Amino acid sequence: MRNRFYGEFDTLRLSGKSDAGDYRSPFQIDRDRVLHTPTFRRLQNKTQVFWSGEYDFYRTRLTHSLEVAQIGKSICHWLKSRTDGPLEEDFFIDSDLVEAVCLSHDLGHPPFGHAGERTLNHLMRQHGGFEGNAQTLRLLTERIFSAKRAGMDPTRAFLDGILKYKSLWSELKSTTGKSPEHHFIYDDQHAHLDWAMGGHDFPLELPPGTVRDKFKSVECQVMDWADDTAYSLNDLSDSVRAGFLNIEKIEAWAEQHGHPIGEGTPLGDLMRSIRRRRVDPFVGKRIGRYIQSTRLENDVNFLSAETNRYHYRLVIDEEVKAESALFKGLAFEVVFLSPQLKQLEHKGSRMLRQLWEVLGERYIAGGTIDGQDFQLLPADSAAEITAAPDEAARARLVCDFLAGMTDGYAARTYKRLFSPDFGSIGDLIG
Repeated sequence: MRNRFYGEFDTLRLSGKSDAGDYRSPFQIDRDRVLHTPTFRRLQNKTQVFWSGEYDFYRTRLTHSLEVAQIGKSICHWLKSRTDGPLEEDFFIDSDLVEAVCLSHDLGHPPFGHAGERTLNHLMRQHGGFEGNAQTLRLLTERIFSAKRAGMDPTRAFLDGILKYKSLWSELKSTTGKSPEHHFIYDDQHAHLDWAMGGHDFPLELPPGTVRDKFKSVECQVMDWADDTAYSLNDLSDSVRAGFLNIEKIEAWAEQHGHPIGEGTPLGDLMRSIRRRRVDPFVGKRIGRYIQSTRLENDVNFLSAETNRYHYRLVIDEEVKAESALFKGLAFEVVFLSPQLKQLEHKGSRMLRQLWEVLGERYIAGGTIDGQDFQLLPADSAAEITAAPDEAARARLVCDFLAGMTDGYAARTYKRLFSPDFGSIGDLIG
C-alpha cells in the first residue's frame, strides 16, 4: 500500500539516482546503509555519559542510538493509532525513516562525549569549527563509506531528518561576533542544506540561530523528542547504578531548587523507585508516558505546501515536557558536573589536544617532526590529507580522523605516541 504522506520530493536521492528494482522502500535502504557501516559500529565504544568500557552495563552511543530508534518508532506507531487524526492507514509518518534518522543522529560525535566535541570545536576555530550534527551531515553526504569517500547518497527526507540545526558557522559568527560553540553546520555544507530545503530560501522570520533551529521536519522533531526521552530517563538509570545519583543527592538538589519531592511528584516517584530498587520499571513506564504525550497539529510555513513533513508539527504535553526538563536538569547538575566525570572529561580533552598537536605539526602544517618524516596515520588517510588543496582542507581531514576514533582507539594511539612503556607489534593493530 502506497503511503500518501510522502512524494517524489521526499524520496529523491542526493545523486538523483533511482531505487527502482529494489524490493525495499527508499527509507529502508537509508536505514540499512547506515546499519552496515563501520561508522555505526564504532558507536559501541564511544561515550554516552560514562566512559565506554568502564563497566559493561553503561549505555554507549550505540545502545543510546538503538534506544532512541525504538522510542522514535513507537512514537510513529502511537501517532498513527490515534483516533483523532490526522494520520490514516495509508497516510502516516514512516517508522523506517524515523528509525534511520534516530540511528544516525549521533554518528558524528567524537570520542569522549561532549567534552571531545567542545575540544575539537576549539581546535578547529580557525577552520570553520566542529559540531556533532554537522559532522553527521558530513559523514552521510561525503565520508561514511570509507573506501569511496562518497557518502551514502541519502534521500531528501532522511538527510533533512538529521538536520537539527540549519545555520552556517559563519552566519552565527557574524551574528554574535565570535566563533559559535555549537548548533551549526559547516559553511561548505550550504549546498546540502539548500538541497534539503528544495532550493527554497529561509524567510526573514527564520533568522540564523535559535529561531531557525526550531524549524525541523516532523521526523526530526520525533527524533529530537525520542532523544530527549532517552537522555532524561535512561541516563538516570545508569547514574543510579553507577552510584552518582542517590536519594540524599536528589533531596539536596530538590531543596536547593525548590522542587517538591512528595508522593506523586516526579522526584518523589524517582526516589520511591530507588528505595524499592525498581528504577528500570520506573524508567520503562515513564518512556511509555512520554511516547503517548505526543500529537500532531497542522502547520503553515514556506515548505508546508511542498511536503507533508512540514505540514505537521509534533506537539508534546507541557506537563511531560516540564518533567523531562526536570530530570535533565537533575542529571546535568548532579551527575554530569560531578568532579569524577569532569576529571575524565579533562583527561579525554587533553588526549585529543595532544593528538591534534602532533598530527597538526606533521600533516596540517605539512612539515616534519624534529626533521624526520614520521608517518603517523594510515596510508590512505595520509595520502588524502597530503592531496588536500589547502590548510583548511587538511585540518578538516585531520579532524575527521580524530572525530572518527573510538574512546579506546584514541587512548591507545595517545599511549603509543606519548607513553614510553607502551607499544608492541600487537598494539600497532589498533
